[in-house]
Amino acid sequence: MTARDCVTLRPEGPLKGEITAPSDKSISHRAIIFASIGKGISRIRNFLRASDPMSTLNAMSALGVEIIDNIDEIVVHGRGLYGLKEPEDIIDCGNSGTTMRLLTGLLSAQKFLSILTGDESLRQRPMKRVITPLTEMGATIYGRKDNSLAPVAIRGQQLRPIKYRSPVASAQVKSAILLAGLYIAGTTTVEEPSRSRDHTERILPTIGASIEVEKNRVSIRGPAELSRLDITIPGDFSSAAFFLVAATIVKDSEILIKNTLLNPTRTGLLNVMERMGVSFEILNTSEVSGEPVGDILCRFTSQLKATEIRPEEVPSMIDEFPIFSVLATQADGVSVIRGARELRVKESDRIGTMTSELRKLGAEIEELPDGMTIKGPVKLKGAVVESHGDHRVAMALSVAALVAEGETKIEGISSVEISFPGFYEKLRDLVS
Repeated sequence: MTARDCVTLRPEGPLKGEITAPSDKSISHRAIIFASIGKGISRIRNFLRASDPMSTLNAMSALGVEIIDNIDEIVVHGRGLYGLKEPEDIIDCGNSGTTMRLLTGLLSAQKFLSILTGDESLRQRPMKRVITPLTEMGATIYGRKDNSLAPVAIRGQQLRPIKYRSPVASAQVKSAILLAGLYIAGTTTVEEPSRSRDHTERILPTIGASIEVEKNRVSIRGPAELSRLDITIPGDFSSAAFFLVAATIVKDSEILIKNTLLNPTRTGLLNVMERMGVSFEILNTSEVSGEPVGDILCRFTSQLKATEIRPEEVPSMIDEFPIFSVLATQADGVSVIRGARELRVKESDRIGTMTSELRKLGAEIEELPDGMTIKGPVKLKGAVVESHGDHRVAMALSVAALVAEGETKIEGISSVEISFPGFYEKLRDLVS
């Protein structure tokens, strides 16, 4: 470990022990927003204090919500649907696409002006996918490059219900529309090409929203009056995934990951790992605040089989492709990813980034317009690699370094703070 924005890793033997994944990032965002527009005092336990969710917390504070961090819980004094205040300054969403897109939906229904911006990476991520349906609902929104990029300026309006068929399966798009729909008399419907993560649909009915779900279609009837929220946030499966793959590919490893979210709209990687022959078990399952939770025990698997990721599987593992590509380098045969063009517009172009960086380590990867092919197994060799400012790329390359011959230097690791503070400390503890 170094004090600079890089780390040097090498194989150090098996990973053994147990960890608890950091709190779920997606649910942390939503908990703060929903608590802020509910009535009464809400309590959020196990909130993820990473850069992205903190951007949402700070944004809601800027909108006049009193939020108190008591260490063991976040206390939110909800202002109701119509109690938010016009911000005194531009709201900085940092690197968080969830913050920006969900707030665009929420603020479209407010009776004031607000402006959202973010860091250099976020200002290049697509916003038209959210602005288009909200404009159809009557919102007044202006963005750069023909309303496609941030910063965005939002002048709240009285909105109207729509039936919207989204061209992409995106929980952020869906949630933005549903948030706006809370304020509208009538039924607003969103239909996706395949089902995206459903945390919004799970939480909102528990605090008073009227929501119907039918396969890939979600409808909300407004106007709603939301009550206080009381929630305990489980561990983030997307963060746990790095240790699942590390346990799988580092010889003689065995890791127990406790209190992990097992929502089926998030755990597509487990289905893929099962096809590949990975040795894992699900233990101690329960339900926490409406979400399925359990422990995952994962062990080294000596013979992995290549697999093909089908387009309909992509939404349930959209955040796991960087670490899946590492796993695929150790599998026998050619693994294929198709239908994942969405990876081009994440914190980095994850198709191009993982292709170029894993090639530096000796991986046999071919880039496709909507995915990649990965031939294995390959003995990786240490090199200098770069995260491109992407937290999931940084962590995936760090796991790859654990099976690469010699030393691997990963540059740009400060991005890990976006979702997984303490990642390298947990990694070190498992090899000590």
